Amino acid sequence: MTTLFDPRQFQARLERLTTLLGEMERFTDPDGQNRVREIVQALLDLHAVGLDRILERIVDAGEPGHAILDACGRDDVVSGLLLLHNLHPHDLETRLHQALESVRPYLRSHGGNVELLGIEGSVVRLRLNGSCQSCPSSTLTMKHMIEEAIYGKAPEVTAIEVEGMALESSFHENGQARVALPMV
Repeated sequence: MTTLFDPRQFQARLERLTTLLGEMERFTDPDGQNRVREIVQALLDLHAVGLDRILERIVDAGEPGHAILDACGRDDVVSGLLLLHNLHPHDLETRLHQALESVRPYLRSHGGNVELLGIEGSVVRLRLNGSCQSCPSSTLTMKHMIEEAIYGKAPEVTAIEVEGMALESSFHENGQARVALPMV
């Protein structure tokens, strides 16, 4: 089986979809807007049912299926798709640990680390350890790296609180947290 995934083409398709959805919002006909939303939702619902059935078959395969499911949960593209449909195999805490693991090499290169203190609803509490927490030049970089990693793996997070540093969530106009997909 050949792979159809080309990162550049995938990115171009995401950008085109974003453009098309933005253009739809400029339609002056509310019925037209609602019809387009209904079509998109129907497609999403159809895909969710199909994906759910695929995941059921994978789980039914036993241990090999669980390994496949875990690999799907770690793949940025597949993970994003499963998150979109609320079908992700990993719970929030697991995904947060994965996100933090992805930024640790950078933090360690600056003499620091990050620790997950807890999750309260959709708010994540972290602690920065080591010398990186007091370095003003890397604070902004760390903020963006941590935000991107967390929102990419856990888009349901609405706020990130870090001891000694506040990471304010970025929100869309509709009030929902910005989702920073790691594959974008």
